[in-house]
Amino acid sequence: MSTDSTTSVTNSRERYARWVLPLCWSAVALEGFDLVVVGVVLPSLLRFPAWGLTPNTASLISVIGLLGVMAGALATGPVTDLIGRRRTMLITVVAFSVLTLLCAAAPNPWVFAVLRFLAGLGLGGVLPVALALVNEYAKPGRAGGAITTMMTGYHVGAVLTALLGIAVVPTLGWRPMFVIGALPALVLVPVMVRYLPESTWYLRARAAGAPAAAAGAAEVRNPVTALFRGGYLLPTLAFWVTSFMGLLLVYGLNTWLPEIMRSAGYQLGASLALLLVLNVGAVVGMLIAGRVADRIGVRPATIAWFAAAMLFLALLSIKLPGATVYLGVLLAGIFVFSAQVLVYAFISQRYPTWVRGTALGSASGVGRLGAITGPLVGGALLTAGIAYPWGFYIFAAVAGFGAIAVSVVSRPEPQPAEV
Repeated sequence: MSTDSTTSVTNSRERYARWVLPLCWSAVALEGFDLVVVGVVLPSLLRFPAWGLTPNTASLISVIGLLGVMAGALATGPVTDLIGRRRTMLITVVAFSVLTLLCAAAPNPWVFAVLRFLAGLGLGGVLPVALALVNEYAKPGRAGGAITTMMTGYHVGAVLTALLGIAVVPTLGWRPMFVIGALPALVLVPVMVRYLPESTWYLRARAAGAPAAAAGAAEVRNPVTALFRGGYLLPTLAFWVTSFMGLLLVYGLNTWLPEIMRSAGYQLGASLALLLVLNVGAVVGMLIAGRVADRIGVRPATIAWFAAAMLFLALLSIKLPGATVYLGVLLAGIFVFSAQVLVYAFISQRYPTWVRGTALGSASGVGRLGAITGPLVGGALLTAGIAYPWGFYIFAAVAGFGAIAVSVVSRPEPQPAEV
């Protein structure tokens, strides 16, 4: 366990520390399924005659859901300070799973959009809490690898969504996908109740009567204002810009890659297969990125990953022959998605424990503006008939801006044992 959790307060659930990574991985996998399922069912929704959707109205539904995710991410820090990270995780998983199930019964696109917004409130809270818990319970010097390993869950969920979409949507339609996405919570939630430990930092804070006292401060410290003081103003703004760019890529590609590739002449099955390959690449990339970050440092690894993402996204603007298009999409996936995860790892190392949850939640929340922008950009380009190849030109430029923004942040400084 990291030195962040060193404390005189006894944590009765600390013996379950080894459960933190697999349980947070599982929660993030469900989040990945739930967030990517919209992209998988969009081709069917656009051709669902009862709803009469266009790319622009479909983008609006996606944006409404992402607004919920943004609100959930921004609210997570204060909520965890009040009720703890363990309880927050349980509430968010239950909430988004129940609301995802209700999406299957939506009678019209507007009810569907409202349910996606409410589910987004829970979805937005999962990632900041999971990142904070995994970083706290990681072995010293292994936080980068632990975080990227956890984030493979997101893309395993996305891969399963694409596989199920190929098998389920053509025969049963889009509604069963939301039922399938909700069912795993019936197993995960009871296991989390039994085995997920609370943050030792939170228990220490509660025992001391205030987060600042628990953190060993002489004065009351506000984690929100701390993001802009004591040398953190520039890193905070740079991380917000980088997260905007990173999440624009993640959501833009996961939402519209199938339709962009269809506009390039590929059949529905092939375009869904490319979405699958993209997320397989993401899993591979995260397993590599975490180990590279632990070896060379998280800052140079993050810059290099955004630069490589720019290169391979630009390559996809060329219509590659035969199976080489799958290789190109695989390479893009390796770098695009793990670049954003390295941003989270960088944030976790750049801020002290008592402000880390707020820093992660704010970057994730502000970054959701990029998550909203990505689907809007894709929908606008598809409506204009220029998504291929201009979509990939724009995505490559976004990755380039991400590399520039994160390069402004200095390398993490060693944190004291009690922070």
